[in-house]
Amino acid sequence: MPRELRRLPANHAAAALVLPLLLLAVRAPLRTSARPAPGPDYLRRGWLRLLAEGEGCAPCRPEECAAPRGCLAGRVLDACGCCWECANLEGQLCDLDPSAHFYGHCGEQLECQLDSGSDLSPGEVPEPLCVCSSQRPLCGSDGRTYAQICRLQEVARARPDANLTVVHPGPCESEPQIVSQPHDVWNVTGQDVIFGCEVFAYPMASIEWRKDGLDIQLPGDDPHISVQFRGGPQRFEVTGWLQIQAVRPSDEGTYRCLARNALGQAEASATLTVLTPDQLNSTGIPQLRSWNMIPEEEVDSEENEDYY
Repeated sequence: MPRELRRLPANHAAAALVLPLLLLAVRAPLRTSARPAPGPDYLRRGWLRLLAEGEGCAPCRPEECAAPRGCLAGRVLDACGCCWECANLEGQLCDLDPSAHFYGHCGEQLECQLDSGSDLSPGEVPEPLCVCSSQRPLCGSDGRTYAQICRLQEVARARPDANLTVVHPGPCESEPQIVSQPHDVWNVTGQDVIFGCEVFAYPMASIEWRKDGLDIQLPGDDPHISVQFRGGPQRFEVTGWLQIQAVRPSDEGTYRCLARNALGQAEASATLTVLTPDQLNSTGIPQLRSWNMIPEEEVDSEENEDYY
């Protein structure tokens, strides 16, 4: 035993022997079976990918590879270039460096780009996301217009029996389809009322408003009724509004949204019920407010669909 350790008490000598062992344990590399540190879900997925792959690649035996299923963005080779795995979808995190394999690689027709959107907070670092290489709409063999090729490919892989293909670039020609129809409304005299109507069509549709029982197109010459139109919210859509200011009992009735293009027309209607203050008081409603009878499923619906 070294002279220095012989001079130490027994407990100090034991500590001197244990300390080097602790340092070796701290410096030893983590085993690949260790659990990843807590963090966002996408970081855990990345660490789990690294832990599953280990530090190196074993000899490639393709017959031992599990066949990936449900790959809506197609398949890519794993980090070892041996087995196929599902590629990342549009909007998922990806590896900007092709040689890296932390988040994974984008699928067919997708590119890994830094998200430079305007919704980034000050000081926030943009993340690498899979972005479709084309943003041009196209017509599918199912008669639907898709925002871009990546959306069509996702639907085609999700429903392989449909044999979905591209018919031609650009939207499918279609007669008007009312995406969001006006809803029944009640209000008290003197209040304002607005009806809305969203229409998809290609070629773009024109919208007009009419009231049942009248042969004129609104607003006519009535100064307390006005209409407005604008394109959107999605491509190849147009939205029209009918506003009635300071409603009167004579405004009560059914209003129709009519959409037309060269291929056809579509319409939707809604009813306006007007109450006088005396009628409102007799109903026992404690607080005056307008009521739009909007179905609950429409409030929770997604704005962005795979097709228009």
